[in-house]
Amino acid sequence: MPPEEVERLQRERLCRAMAEVMAEKGYVATSVEDVLKRARVSRLSFYRLFDSKLDCFMAAFDHACELLFKRVMGAIETSGTGGDPMEGYERAVTVYLEALEAEWPYTRVYLVEVYAAGPEAVARRRELNAFMASFYADALGITDDQGLLTCRMLVAATSALVTIPVAENDRAGLRAVAPQLIAHVRTLWDCGAFGAGTGRA
Repeated sequence: MPPEEVERLQRERLCRAMAEVMAEKGYVATSVEDVLKRARVSRLSFYRLFDSKLDCFMAAFDHACELLFKRVMGAIETSGTGGDPMEGYERAVTVYLEALEAEWPYTRVYLVEVYAAGPEAVARRRELNAFMASFYADALGITDDQGLLTCRMLVAATSALVTIPVAENDRAGLRAVAPQLIAHVRTLWDCGAFGAGTGRA
């Protein structure tokens, strides 16, 4: 294979190995050696691709985001435009939670271990939350300040609700979040909590 393809495959294997080992041991207890053994990649190759354990973690975090958002964006696109905005939200959040369960090691990177990895990782997670709030606002057609604040609160609440079962390795608990969250957001929408243009006439 061309050298660039070899490097791409090694990078993917190291990111996956980082996620899998951390799902078992946590960020602090995970060493570069643990990752090398799981990925079956040499130390020389590791340091040709990454500067440190944190650098590899950030790559795994970015890959986790890519996997999750690819699924969610696909759900939004297939739901079409027009009609009830809440239907698009409900489909997106259902697919999001299904993706969290399907990509369990990466989900722990994305939701749990990010807070143990230090300020750089936490800052990246904060940026992602801001993006998610804007994403919800666009999907729901929200532009006013009240609605944008509600979207930021929705992102924070969703993160808190899903992080607890993921941290406890409780897949059933994660699945139980979807109907509760959807019902509550539907209630907020119907009572106009997302601002102008929402709520029942």
